[in-house]
Amino acid sequence: MKPRGDMTTTSPAAGILFAVDIEADAFARLAADHREIHAAGFLFHEGTVGGRRVAWCVGGIGTAAATRAARLLVAGHRPQLLVSAGFAGGLDPALARGAVVRPTRVILAGAPATALALTSPSAAPALTICTAERIVRTPAEKRDLAIRTGAAVVDMESFAVAAVAREADVPCAGVRIISDAAGDELPPVVAGLTQAQSPLRRLGAALGAVGRRPRTAVELWRLWEHAVLDGRTLASALAALCADLPVAP
Repeated sequence: MKPRGDMTTTSPAAGILFAVDIEADAFARLAADHREIHAAGFLFHEGTVGGRRVAWCVGGIGTAAATRAARLLVAGHRPQLLVSAGFAGGLDPALARGAVVRPTRVILAGAPATALALTSPSAAPALTICTAERIVRTPAEKRDLAIRTGAAVVDMESFAVAAVAREADVPCAGVRIISDAAGDELPPVVAGLTQAQSPLRRLGAALGAVGRRPRTAVELWRLWEHAVLDGRTLASALAALCADLPVAP
């Protein structure tokens, strides 16, 4: 970690954790006074969104990556609120692709549920998000997970972010956009692309999948187009959340 002087000297209203760049790109474009800070192998960002000073980081996919990034974000920036943000899979058929959800609790198999903060009186009613250790790809897998857990949404990071927030005695909120609905099936290559690996290896895996199954190229392009749109919707939802927050001291 770089010396404390290289980090922010005031507490931002929120510290936001994304898993991948495309989740964060549109949000970063909304930020005024944007600056970047390299620390402990991560790139942290600070800026003003919705009239509030915020910090954010792209921490990586999965609970281990999210835990490490969240701890560094809390230690270096001391946010008043920690936010797990990004794409998620729908388990409830009533949730359409592109819908924004603010979960009220998060669960992980074998661990007690953790309550999440609602930052606006207009936020949606009670909704549970389940953090999974692998991607939940098919409608059958989503249906089974919904039955076993009672969750309406699934991701791979929120429980870890909430656990770090609990350790630090900081409230935690979730903002997720449904990138694939309960009835949608993700192409098989997506499961491999979510594994921890270098960008070069991830590109190699994608190219290999295209070579074995040319239709994969069309599927990946469609996913990319959806992701760009979803990133913009997510950015708007996060800007609204930031605007609702009290001004940090």
